[in-house]
Amino acid sequence: MCEIEKTTGLRIDVDTLRGTRQGVPALLEDLARFGIKATFFFSVGPDNMGRHLRRLIRPAFFLKMIRSNGASLYGWDILFRGTFGPGPIIGYRCGDIIRKTAEAGHETGLHAWDHHLWQNKIETLDIGRIYTELTKGKELLEQLTSQPVYCSAAPGWRATDKSLLEKELLKFHYNADCRGTSLFFPKVNGKTLTQPQVPTTLPTYDEVIGRKGITMTTYNDHLLSLIKPDRLNVLTIHAEVEGLYCRQLFREFLAMAQEKNIRFVPLKTILKTDKPLSVSPVTRKKTTGRDGWISQQYQNYQTGTANDT
Repeated sequence: MCEIEKTTGLRIDVDTLRGTRQGVPALLEDLARFGIKATFFFSVGPDNMGRHLRRLIRPAFFLKMIRSNGASLYGWDILFRGTFGPGPIIGYRCGDIIRKTAEAGHETGLHAWDHHLWQNKIETLDIGRIYTELTKGKELLEQLTSQPVYCSAAPGWRATDKSLLEKELLKFHYNADCRGTSLFFPKVNGKTLTQPQVPTTLPTYDEVIGRKGITMTTYNDHLLSLIKPDRLNVLTIHAEVEGLYCRQLFREFLAMAQEKNIRFVPLKTILKTDKPLSVSPVTRKKTTGRDGWISQQYQNYQTGTANDT
């Protein structure tokens, strides 16, 4: 089986100050060890992630925190960050780390200005606020890296028709806002948008650990078994997880993947294909192990390819 058939896009979401300050340098070291380049999506505005504690009253979120040992996974500093007042601006505190990521040759994209606000309020934000959140984040990230930002990824895989349309105004080359099975152009209100989506196709650590007998011992084998040569493979990891609590587990995963001839690449490399991209609306669904809804490529939409519409 040739190497290109086992190519897997590697996406790293950076949600918090701690993830940026501690998780990113650890991941840069480990990726360099294996000669891997990835796509880092940075949250650069206020770290208000501690406000997620309010979600503990929701059974699905509470059970997820128990199953994944959330306090150890994320750290108490993350769990309480921004709870009693505005959180620190990540880009101001960790600009040097973000800059070093770009200088190391990794693709850097926008995750969010305020990750917590987007993940929890995107349904109710008007177009003006969405545009402001995107432009503030994009402009600061460009200042920090001294290069244009050509891609973005919605926090929590939560996108709306409004957010997809606002991203069109910022001329991203692509976005990674949803889950799915193939590269596609989103369709909104009958209009095919110009920015393709690179969906995540593989589950994250917190979605599967502790389910169906999957433990720290069996996790890597399970995840590797899901990477198939005949389909799109895109893996999302988190600086707060694989860069900290699960760092050794991730190192072992990379070594095992190398033995299986799996090649990890930035998401922009995944887009370099001669195959025409399909067209599909973005819908909402609930997925096992994750609280609330996520955005999903609509699987049964039949319109042919972008060239046909």
